Amino acid sequence: MTTMKHIERDEQARAILRGNDRGGYTVPTAGLYPYQWNWDSAFTAWGLATFDTERAWAEIETLMSGQWPSGMVPHILFHRPDPGYFPGPDVWGADRGPIPSSGISQPPVAATMLRAVHESAPNEARLRPLFAALKAWHGWFMKWRCDGGAIFITHPWEAGRDNAPDWDEAMAAIDPVGVGEYTRRDTSHVDASMRPTKEEYDRYVWLVQQGRGHGWNDAEMAPVLPLRVADPTMTFILLRANRDLTALGLELGEDISELQAWTEELRTGAARLRNPETGIFDAINLATGQHTGNVSNASYLCWYAGVDDGTMLSHLDAAFAHCRYPVPSHPSGTDKFDAKRYWRGPTWAFMNSMIGRGLNDMGYDDMADRLRYATRDLIAEHGFAEYFDPLTGDPAGGGMFSWTAAVWLAWASPSVEGD
Repeated sequence: MTTMKHIERDEQARAILRGNDRGGYTVPTAGLYPYQWNWDSAFTAWGLATFDTERAWAEIETLMSGQWPSGMVPHILFHRPDPGYFPGPDVWGADRGPIPSSGISQPPVAATMLRAVHESAPNEARLRPLFAALKAWHGWFMKWRCDGGAIFITHPWEAGRDNAPDWDEAMAAIDPVGVGEYTRRDTSHVDASMRPTKEEYDRYVWLVQQGRGHGWNDAEMAPVLPLRVADPTMTFILLRANRDLTALGLELGEDISELQAWTEELRTGAARLRNPETGIFDAINLATGQHTGNVSNASYLCWYAGVDDGTMLSHLDAAFAHCRYPVPSHPSGTDKFDAKRYWRGPTWAFMNSMIGRGLNDMGYDDMADRLRYATRDLIAEHGFAEYFDPLTGDPAGGGMFSWTAAVWLAWASPSVEGD
């Protein structure tokens, strides 16, 4: 990649983040996602920290400003009305926080990204209240989403991997009776073949209706949750985030004993996710106790969480062998693989960045470089799409996407290391 080419990409990435800025928060992309999404926003802060640290701090502060009294940070904050979006705040009926929001959370990458922002521009005065807020959020996960140390989801949107095969069995058990008519927004912006099916979406909406019926009350919902799937995404990301939050707490002189106890509990949960028959890390349907048997890109977040594993290295090597642009969200050549349908095959640059950082942490620098360079080529050749066909690199989903731009600036660009 020529110096001029990557400098142009750097400028394009910064322009995308500025263009998606709505004043204190960034939307994932214009039109398709008009609000502040939780983990998108945290990744965006990571990218912003490479050229505008003030905005990076503000991004996380705005995200945490929507925190509920319970400690939960919603997966969507509806800062401004947008009547065309579905499901909007009127559908969620979630009024437990200071800002209209959804009623579920999302993978808690914020502490990890906050640590990166703080390292770029140390600011103890801004860090201290965010530390307290993030600790309360992590505590919410441990209280309401933890089963033997593994973090489970109650809605596929909570995992951020909406239509991944990991949820197929649990979702199939749901009869979305009475869901009613609705108009999706995503398929008016993006080819329907790249999105979840109508049958999947009916169940998504039904689950929202169930939560609303219980007033999004954690204690009331806990005994009757229709979906409980222990998730590698959640478990590995929270384990990593908890360690990063602990490091920030040490710097601040805070009591970290509770964080350390959570870390040990999450280590136990991470071990539970190893499938005894295959050796891979996969999801567990807690209704049946059965592992789902799927190798997903979330399976490779083990190293990001600080869990070393040789079995997953062999699977990652196979992903490189079968895909020009790994890591696919589901392995190519399997019956559930769909190269362009959201989380059933496409490659996601932001997931690659976490996998790559984990590989570096564990000392697998050659594999980490291999993944970083493949992701660099993918974005350089095919732009800043939401996700990509792992076989051809064709862009899919939304375009001019914030977290892809952020990952380029913070991890994939040659400018990151001057190479």
